[in-house]
Amino acid sequence: MLRDGRGVSAVEFALLAPVLIAIPVPIADLGMGLYAQMELQNAAQAGAQYALLNIGKGPLVTTQVQAAVTGASTYLTVTANSAQSCGCPNGTTVVVGPCGTACASGKQPGTYITVTAQATYTPLVKYPVLGSSVALAAQSTVRIQ
Repeated sequence: MLRDGRGVSAVEFALLAPVLIAIPVPIADLGMGLYAQMELQNAAQAGAQYALLNIGKGPLVTTQVQAAVTGASTYLTVTANSAQSCGCPNGTTVVVGPCGTACASGKQPGTYITVTAQATYTPLVKYPVLGSSVALAAQSTVRIQ
């Protein structure tokens, strides 16, 4: 009876099945979280693009930019803020400063719209490291003048 090999594969499967089932769940959850971050970034860029395309049509209304951000996302509930500022380009960033003061390069500062979007991603499974939800944020800046 000790040498009987019947049922060994069933016992092995019973031991390995939870591990084989548990591996794809965090991978799928990570993929969904990355997709949510990409969608949030795209929504912030949509708000900045709306500001860029509609600046010449009259005063830019912040609520319209926010509506463009929230309307660009179908998967997340997005909250958005936008702010207009003057600044000087410095490499890949913009140094915010007063509108009347010349930049260090001697050029006039540009007018920028910065759109910030926030959303919350709730994972499929509660992980001890992440908690029950993850706050996501994205920002897009565009020069309008």
